[in-house]
Amino acid sequence: MTDTASLPYRPCAGVMLVNREGRVFVGQRLDSTLEAWQMPQGGIDPGEDPLEATWRELREETGVRREQAELVATAPDELTYDLPEDLIGKVWKGKWRGQRQRWFLFRFLGEDRDVDIATAEPEFRAWRWAEPADLPDIIVPFKRDLYRQLLDIFAGELDSLRRA
Repeated sequence: MTDTASLPYRPCAGVMLVNREGRVFVGQRLDSTLEAWQMPQGGIDPGEDPLEATWRELREETGVRREQAELVATAPDELTYDLPEDLIGKVWKGKWRGQRQRWFLFRFLGEDRDVDIATAEPEFRAWRWAEPADLPDIIVPFKRDLYRQLLDIFAGELDSLRRA
């Protein structure tokens, strides 16, 4: 049995991509049979700037290019979540207990046709725009608190984007 408390958190970057209607991009992971949806996120490579990792993950997971999005806000602190016990050892080869994430809020400047989840290394099997308030209800349970925190952190910006 692994002592999960001694395992480190995986460094990760995440993006809340908001369209003109104030809705958030979410995708269903290819490697999951759950009806759960999540925002784009992924590991930060050693020495990589978190914002650069976010731009890379956005492109790799959604096909959205830099000129099709703009940075609106950055979460001031890293957020963490722990994997459930039954997933530790199965995910990331047992190296991590969960993730520590840097989150960024982007405004999507493109059109729906600019989103292409059939990328070189696809992450999602489906995607859609979701109401921000619905995010905690559609994510896997062990990430719900993190998504609630994100909604609190970006509340002012989300309101501004919805009124724009």
